Amino acid sequence: MTKRIFGKAYVVGDNIDTDQIIPAQYLMYVPTVPEELEKLGSYALCGLPESLYPLRFVEAGKTKTDYPIILAGKNFGCGSSREHAPIALAAAGCRVVIAKSYARIFFRNCIATGVLFPYEIGERFPEKIETGQELVVDLETETLLVADQVYPLKPLGDAKAVIEAGGIFNYAKKTGMIPARS
Repeated sequence: MTKRIFGKAYVVGDNIDTDQIIPAQYLMYVPTVPEELEKLGSYALCGLPESLYPLRFVEAGKTKTDYPIILAGKNFGCGSSREHAPIALAAAGCRVVIAKSYARIFFRNCIATGVLFPYEIGERFPEKIETGQELVVDLETETLLVADQVYPLKPLGDAKAVIEAGGIFNYAKKTGMIPARS
């Protein structure tokens, strides 16, 4: 497993809901079909208002983002319970979301699907980070490195092993909770 995630941050505000993460009209794409998963990822965060986010998470005509790290405010992933939301972000190339807080269902969907690391950051939230700034997320120490500053992330605990296994079903197979198919 990669111990560090390096890359540019995409910064969003508070209350980014699942309709902004992946609008309802794109829920027709089936994530288990590779071509459709790629298409789903191309629409990640396309529901954000252009007036507030003129720089798109995934550029028009592309299927992958230049931003493997999303830095968000409070209540990220609120709204409808959509497994498609974390799946679309991951399909676009996002690896980790760091937020002040999450809607619990989004947080749980990240763990259940095993596609994103959903870290919460404490009181020392790095307010001055801008979209495009280079960051490092250290998964081993569960910290965010910004230039010469280190910010602790709330540990994922047992959920981290589930994400690293690729989701709840893979984790259950890996640990013998359910038998693996031969």
